[in-house]
Amino acid sequence: MSKADRRHDEGRESQEAAGSAAAGKQEPVTMPRAELDALKEKAARAEEHWDRLLRQQAEFDNIRKRLERERIEFQRYAHEDIIADLLGILDDLERSVEAAQNKHENSEAFLKGIEMILAHLYELLKKRGVAPIEATGRPFDPSQHEALLQTETGEHEDGTVLEELQKGYRLHDRVLRTAKVRVAKRIEDKDKQ
Repeated sequence: MSKADRRHDEGRESQEAAGSAAAGKQEPVTMPRAELDALKEKAARAEEHWDRLLRQQAEFDNIRKRLERERIEFQRYAHEDIIADLLGILDDLERSVEAAQNKHENSEAFLKGIEMILAHLYELLKKRGVAPIEATGRPFDPSQHEALLQTETGEHEDGTVLEELQKGYRLHDRVLRTAKVRVAKRIEDKDKQ
């Protein structure tokens, strides 16, 4: 067969291929059985991973919702135990008010009752980690004391707390309320000037 004949046959074959493709006929793609099985296995694994991902996301959403419900529940009832402790003190205060309203003449017994209530309240606070801030006679500390007044004096060092006007409290190592105090301001000797 000559070169011209071969070119003619090749041209005819390519025209036939183009014609069959144009007519909508496609040759089936053949793939070795091993490759087909491998692709099917990969597809099955991908579907399994997708299902697992969806289940884990649903589980995560359920955990998030449960934690949110528990957080709300905790906030709602977090102070239940301290409130239960305060109810006993409230009962004592109500009895004291009732005694005062009935005009009991024994003021000493009334005062003793109030002191007992105060002692119960201090004990409750102590049990919860609340302690008063020491102030009188100590050096002024702005992290624990708030100076409301200054008094000039020659008897005390400059910055010494002379009087506690309102108690301060701390919860463990955190200041809840600073102590309101009167602070000494040293009078300068006129001889030194």
